[in-house]
Amino acid sequence: MPFTFDFLDDGRVLEWETTADGAVATERDDYSPRFYVASRAPDDEIDLTRLRSVYERHPDVVATDIVAQRPGFRRDDEDVLAVDVAHIDRITSLARQARQLSEYPVGDLACFNVDLSREFRYCLENDVDPTPTCDLSTLRLDVPLTETTGDAYTELAVGGETVTGPPEDILTTVQAALDNHDPDVLVCSTSEIVPTLYEMAASTGADNFSLSRTPKGDFQQLASRSTYASYGRVGHSPARYNVPGRAIIDRSNTFFFGETNIDGVLDLVSRSRKPIQEAAWASIGNILTAIQICEAHDRGVLVPWHSWRHEKFKSTGVLHDADRGGFIFAPEVGLHEDVHELDFSSLYPNIICTHNVSPDVIRCECHRDREDVPGLGYSICDDRGYLVDVLQPIIDARDEIKAAIRREQERDDPDKERLDELEGRSGALKWILVACFGYQGFNNAKYGRIECHEAINAFAREILLTAKQRLEAAGWRVVHGIVDSIWVTPNPDVDDEDRESLEALATEITEAVDIRLEYESHYDWVAFVPQRESDAGALTKYFGKVVDEDEFKIRGIEARQRSTPPFIEDVQRECLDRLDATQSPEAVLSCLDRAVSKLHAGEVAVERLVERNRVSKPLDGYTQNTQNVAALKRARDQDLAVHPGQDIEYVVVDDEKSSRERVVLAHEEVETYDPSYYETQLVRAVESVLSPLGWDRTDIRRSLAETREVELTDFTMT
Repeated sequence: MPFTFDFLDDGRVLEWETTADGAVATERDDYSPRFYVASRAPDDEIDLTRLRSVYERHPDVVATDIVAQRPGFRRDDEDVLAVDVAHIDRITSLARQARQLSEYPVGDLACFNVDLSREFRYCLENDVDPTPTCDLSTLRLDVPLTETTGDAYTELAVGGETVTGPPEDILTTVQAALDNHDPDVLVCSTSEIVPTLYEMAASTGADNFSLSRTPKGDFQQLASRSTYASYGRVGHSPARYNVPGRAIIDRSNTFFFGETNIDGVLDLVSRSRKPIQEAAWASIGNILTAIQICEAHDRGVLVPWHSWRHEKFKSTGVLHDADRGGFIFAPEVGLHEDVHELDFSSLYPNIICTHNVSPDVIRCECHRDREDVPGLGYSICDDRGYLVDVLQPIIDARDEIKAAIRREQERDDPDKERLDELEGRSGALKWILVACFGYQGFNNAKYGRIECHEAINAFAREILLTAKQRLEAAGWRVVHGIVDSIWVTPNPDVDDEDRESLEALATEITEAVDIRLEYESHYDWVAFVPQRESDAGALTKYFGKVVDEDEFKIRGIEARQRSTPPFIEDVQRECLDRLDATQSPEAVLSCLDRAVSKLHAGEVAVERLVERNRVSKPLDGYTQNTQNVAALKRARDQDLAVHPGQDIEYVVVDDEKSSRERVVLAHEEVETYDPSYYETQLVRAVESVLSPLGWDRTDIRRSLAETREVELTDFTMT
């Protein structure tokens, strides 16, 4: 089957397929992409005949037809206008014209199947599975940050081999690698490598240079770079490019390839019908939407251009009860011994499937007298919802993959390549299942519905409370619980012989709630961390030692934070080792004291002190002279483009300054660092370890002061 597609200016399409003898292209000249126009609401009357006459005269329209389609899951077949377009790039502009005609003279219109990505649209409309039938060959192209400032490269890594020299040498090496390997996929450190190489070829007169598989094939720019905000975080989307005959994976703009591997991406390709190039840059929600669209397409339901679902009326009381998240128990701050963790398997996806929670069946009119959702009184239709058919195959597939992973690990000689493939696929499916719940409440979701989001939370709260009550009745004490996980320890007031086994309880609870409760881990001890400025427990900060394992399970503290320098992480992990071995704060403080001494003696390699922080706004958007601002000023001085949503890496060399001299960028020569600043970071990291035992940074500073000569800066509070 084809794995990538090229859309030519004259409307032709090239389908590229991998074979044992290399890639081959099939040309198709009969493809006309289609979008639809229908009434916005089922009872609205519109004049499709008049609208059709307008489109028939348009030079970019190939044909029109009035056909029967379902504009929504809650609507039956209706007459809609189908518009076949001469070129895929003209769909959006033609759809805008329909919106301009809305209300007058044809009626209130809505457009469908408009904003589909182009390769996905092609596969959907032509029933093409873009999963490659042969292994894809790849070629990596990597450019260092310092080379991204100019119009030409003097250093580039091609297939892992670094090449330096004038542009002619770089281009010759890249072209030779392309000719020798003929890769199906170009894996680039940044997509800007593509236009830069072509600019180098143009400036040096290298007319024969081409990244494509077609004679004199040029690249295409599919999208410009942009900055966006999602759930309070700023992100950066680089420009996207297409090279004829090859797929491009931009490692600076790929979630699934970065979080899993090529096997994980290809598993999603087969489920979403998004070819590998689109699947690689797609977000979790983008892939989930594509899978939902495939299911809607199979049911004859069109894809709305913009979501306009109106939330049904709710009383004030229902609004109050519905506007809640999953159930969370306040963790008991401190170090707890003999702790057991139990998790509900894929809780939210399984709630959707076991309770038939789907946008097309929630609060149905046919069962409006029923109260199927606990605490909210929403009805759920008996007809099977489309979301169940989307998620159940993914749940089943991941269960099968996890079972295969266990079987492979239990073998005397596990196949590492097989394990990597299975783990990549499992990881990719995990992210889809993680996101499926929250996506129902996303206002731009194609088929989402806020009532689904509320119902899933209502079921989850009921399930977790049921589990808590049964566990406590059986002689266990709950020390923490959050959404789908619960931590328990033996209740000291219950005799051992009267306490029921967790395995039997998990089976009983599973049968009661119809979702599998799994025994996850047994810990020698678990420590729940308090909030920074409060005695209350931090909901997602804890660490613990799993029985008979060398590793710790860590959540939320510095060793799990992406901005933490490697040195700080290593010291914190060493402190955890000492705490596990001795249960002694003094032993942990001894680790800290040695680390602080190394810092002040200049014995820490600067590359182990690099911080990585995300830029949230342009340089002129900051009002405070933070370390990020200092780093951005240095980047600007070096003509390095760092956009909001991207990371910047630096070493703090003098935190007392507010100028650009406060930091040095990671790629620069760093001769020294600020030991006092990194000492403060160490104290914060050790505070996370000792705070469950009642120690704060004041206590830690006081202990340090007793063991070494101090300066006034040692007592600086942050």
